[in-house]
Amino acid sequence: MELTGHGLTLEEVGRVVYDFECVTLSEESMAMVGNSRHQIEESIANHELIYGINTGFGKFSDVEIDLEDINALQLNLIHSHACGVGEPFSEEVSRAMVLLRANTLLKGYSGVRPVVIERLVELLNKQVHPVIPSQGSLGASGDLAPLAHLALVLIGEGEVFNQGDKQSTKEVFSQKQIDPIQLVAKEGLALINGTQAMTAVGVLSYLKAEELLSQAERIAAITIEGLEGIMDAFDERIHRARGFTEQIDVARRISEYLQDSQLVTKQGEKRVQDAYSIRCIPQVLGASWQTLKYVKDKLAVEINAATDNPLIFNEQGEVRSGGNFHGQPIAIAMDLLKIGMSEVASMAERRIERLVNPQLNDLPPFLSPEPGLQSGAMIMQYTAASLVSENKTLSHPASVDSIPSSANQEDHVSMGTIGARHAAQIIENVRRVLAIELMCAMQAVEIRGVEKMAKDTQDFYNRARVVVPTITQDRVFSKDIEALANWLVTSKISHSTPT
Repeated sequence: MELTGHGLTLEEVGRVVYDFECVTLSEESMAMVGNSRHQIEESIANHELIYGINTGFGKFSDVEIDLEDINALQLNLIHSHACGVGEPFSEEVSRAMVLLRANTLLKGYSGVRPVVIERLVELLNKQVHPVIPSQGSLGASGDLAPLAHLALVLIGEGEVFNQGDKQSTKEVFSQKQIDPIQLVAKEGLALINGTQAMTAVGVLSYLKAEELLSQAERIAAITIEGLEGIMDAFDERIHRARGFTEQIDVARRISEYLQDSQLVTKQGEKRVQDAYSIRCIPQVLGASWQTLKYVKDKLAVEINAATDNPLIFNEQGEVRSGGNFHGQPIAIAMDLLKIGMSEVASMAERRIERLVNPQLNDLPPFLSPEPGLQSGAMIMQYTAASLVSENKTLSHPASVDSIPSSANQEDHVSMGTIGARHAAQIIENVRRVLAIELMCAMQAVEIRGVEKMAKDTQDFYNRARVVVPTITQDRVFSKDIEALANWLVTSKISHSTPT
């Protein structure tokens, strides 16, 4: 894959991160990088006062730095800002951060030497991933602490993941024949000003959410069969009367999945209307698809954006300070992703309740093989309810919070990385709730008659049954839930999904 600084897609990020696709650098873009570096060196030679090159940082921006100290300034910056704490980001997130950092520097606005970008790509291609603590970013002035830990690796310090194990960077660089770089003017600042931590988490979370939402539709269709749901609610005319494209699409897909099912019913056949968690699937999941569309649009811009400060404009020969490092666009997108995906689990949990509650269906209580002696799926619903409640707490918007920093020089921050981390956790919770719904729905259709299922849903059922067996006796269901959740990660929906 050739990086240019422009046109990188979320799907391409996924290929580099998960499929380890190798990366090359556009010669044209690298020439622009060289021009940008030349502009920085000219400005230094002309004794121009430029933030972060011959001044301090943050509140120290008015402190002028002597020429002989400007390289030391960059090294001090990386050391002082590597204040991340907590568990490290996954290797996948770390890999995505390296890719996105290389792409933004390749735009030619940052003033780094070409060797900096070459070294980032070398890390990708040799599968050396920085160990980056996940906590400590305010999401404005960029993801300073996480990116400082990434920059530490470039200079041969810190730790990296090597074949899944944490090792010293120096040791792994020696093994893999990677040369550390020595930072010069502007390069430390260029490496840590930016939104690549929150954006990396956001991109990978979006890719998971997109697939999970498609799976939610398929699982909901099996639940409809297990509850002998009414198909009239999915009539295309109803949804066209409202007009939301995503809602229309969900209703169409549900109808397609169930078109040959003998388990679904018609209006008035068994009841006049289903509960909202069945009848309003297109309206609710359609709204979540709308949310994902917004999130994708913002991420698609940000992964190709110049997000550091100051920026170098070669054509005019000018260096300008601004605030492109502020993470608010991604912070709001991550908060919306949290809400959109939380609602997927919230509605799924209500369908679980309808599957297990004997007051709401004609199935055995809690889908138990021996009601009373065996509890069946009773506590699965408890677990789903717990995860849904946790999601409600995690869905509190991070982007509306701000705590001033750097002696009030940086007096409004985005907290976008917190929002992104919470979005990632919510998505994992949603996957487990859907796994529980699938377990309960499969048990219900077995009671109704698997042979009566639609061809599409029966195929999904058959594949899932390879992962977890039918419930014939109470067992440790935790293992089944985790097994199904893990299976959902790798079980791709064959039908096309909205983009």
